[in-house]
Amino acid sequence: MSVDYAELGDLKEGSYVVIEGEPCRVVEVSRAKTGKHGSAKVHIVAIGLFTGSRKTLVGPADQRVEIPIIDKKVGQVIAVLGDKVQLMDSETYETFEVDMPTDEGIRSKIAPGVEVEYWSALGRRFIYRVR
Repeated sequence: MSVDYAELGDLKEGSYVVIEGEPCRVVEVSRAKTGKHGSAKVHIVAIGLFTGSRKTLVGPADQRVEIPIIDKKVGQVIAVLGDKVQLMDSETYETFEVDMPTDEGIRSKIAPGVEVEYWSALGRRFIYRVR
């Protein structure tokens, strides 16, 4: 599992964090001031990269959290197999299957021979966009 670590207080909108084993993109950050008995609290709202589900994380600003290391690569669509897409990496020529994207804008452009950008994080892959 390829992750890095950061403090919760260092996260900003647009950064990435692992919540409940799911790599997520941070969409909202709010901070509560330091109280009489401790550190400032940070409230993070994030969207899962694979599921699209909304997740929240609340904790002290100095809490260590996992940051996913995301590999952004280019591949070519070989075949569309129902709810799966077969891709070939443009550098290594490795072939593998990923889930069909849920975003209709991306989904409608996927056909054999099309180049796509795919992201790999925590041992899973998904199509990010069509090039």
